[in-house]
Amino acid sequence: MRACVIFNPAAKGEKSRRFFANLDSIAAQCKLKRTAGPGDATRLATEAVQQGFDTIIAAGGDGTLNEVVNGLGVIGEELSRVRLGFLPLGTVNVFARELGIPSRPEEAWKIILRGREKTIDLPYFEFRADGEIQRQYFAQMAGAGLDAAAIAAVSWELKKRIGPLAYVVAGLKALHAPRPRLTVTSANGSATGELVLFGNGRFYGGEFQLHPRAAMDDGLIDACVLARTNWLTLLRCGPSLLLRNRVPESLVTRLQAREFSITADSPARFEVDGELAGELPAKVSVRTRALRVIVGADSR
Repeated sequence: MRACVIFNPAAKGEKSRRFFANLDSIAAQCKLKRTAGPGDATRLATEAVQQGFDTIIAAGGDGTLNEVVNGLGVIGEELSRVRLGFLPLGTVNVFARELGIPSRPEEAWKIILRGREKTIDLPYFEFRADGEIQRQYFAQMAGAGLDAAAIAAVSWELKKRIGPLAYVVAGLKALHAPRPRLTVTSANGSATGELVLFGNGRFYGGEFQLHPRAAMDDGLIDACVLARTNWLTLLRCGPSLLLRNRVPESLVTRLQAREFSITADSPARFEVDGELAGELPAKVSVRTRALRVIVGADSR
């Protein structure tokens, strides 16, 4: 294994402190690449592949992971010779849960050294920005509507103080703002609502199995559409989320397809892997079994 680890040297939090405490040991086994600002992990990932590294490890939260995935997504045919590892240092780390990677950095590093892998799909958004068509990949999840509005409103200080609940607080605040009507269309059907969530895997926001039928290697994107996002919907969702970690099926429309289009009746942003990415309209597509990833023993 010729590996490099891409990480943010200014990262904060307990997991990051434990990672930095083991940095000398990690450096003895691979190359370290430090980011210098937003988007830098994308450049470093592409650069690492060009330099001949065969294992690219993202050390950070889902945002760092997404940047690395986008750096790998642009390299074309060379993608088949490299694999992605993940050291989860963030607040939620949904992708790590999906892959069966432990939340403790020390245990996650053992998983990387063990090297068990699978090949998963690589979904992406295509949208127009600055007069050009842009492509934004995501590893685990993406969304538009209340979801993106909550992410826009959350702060690092709030995440540090209350963890994943920060997104709940931000979402409650976003309920007071006007909500665009979103329409998602595919060859298998269409739906309209105030919240559209796409999944490559089952999990969303931690332990919630928002896409129970999803498989990361089936060549399909799962879409979950909520017609309304208001206080009544939250009250109806609450018991099921708390007891079963799922949304009541009566409140959602589910679609599976290789490609979707998504539009909005007023300006609306979308997020990928928990990071704001662009504005609608957009097309959502997938590259089937395009990304090799290192997984834990209990990955499905």
